[in-house]
Amino acid sequence: MILTATGPPRAPEAREQTGCPDKAFVPYDACATERLPDGSAFMVLQGYEYPDRRVATKLWTANLVTPSGQNVSVREWNAAAEKDAPVTRPQPPLSQPQLKELVSAREWRRIVDAIPESPRRRAKKPVDPGQRTGGPVVDTLSGLVLKGLKVVGKGGDGGHEFAYVVVDDGRGRRFVEVNVQPGMQDVADDLFHPGDETLADGTRLAVHQGPGEKGVDGVVMWTVDTLRPDGRRVVISAFNAATQQSAATRTAPALTVEQLRKIALSPKW
Repeated sequence: MILTATGPPRAPEAREQTGCPDKAFVPYDACATERLPDGSAFMVLQGYEYPDRRVATKLWTANLVTPSGQNVSVREWNAAAEKDAPVTRPQPPLSQPQLKELVSAREWRRIVDAIPESPRRRAKKPVDPGQRTGGPVVDTLSGLVLKGLKVVGKGGDGGHEFAYVVVDDGRGRRFVEVNVQPGMQDVADDLFHPGDETLADGTRLAVHQGPGEKGVDGVVMWTVDTLRPDGRRVVISAFNAATQQSAATRTAPALTVEQLRKIALSPKW
């Protein structure tokens, strides 16, 4: 079991710790959130040490964030160590009520208050919404998906740079994601190589086909990476599975390389 307590109070990023994650990226058995009488937000997530569940090691996490931003987190496993140790019991030792009692103990709040504020945290400036680019990326991606593919799931970073959709043609779900990044011209030579394509307008384009990034057997990932003359990079990838962590639903992704290319080069980005 590992317990962490962080501060300082009113740390805004701490509030992100009490929402259930997107199952497209974090597979889990159950997740529950609760608002406690003192206004604290509590979340318990019952998941696994490895997203692909290649071993039976379970990881349960409880997070509590107080109204002033204090963050207390507990993680527990059903094994003597978090990675590659034999499973010793069907479930981790503490139940959801016990995890709640542990993280909400008042003693942790006094400890958090005693932690000095990090200079890096003080220096960090919020992102100016006017500097965010990419527009409603998830809506753009959904609109560019081919007819005949039903969008059954979608999400992203709030509409600025990253989005994904899960599509289904009636024979199985498959995952498609896009990243839209401005100002990438300085790293063009790191991203592209002499053998890659350069279009008439100066856009550089590369195609990659290989196994998925999460190491799940049978899952493949096809990617079209583009960099426009103004420095805007659009990268779209398609998988032959409903998530990067789940089993393949067929041999090929939902979109062909040519279809991915057409979406990546769309002027709508």
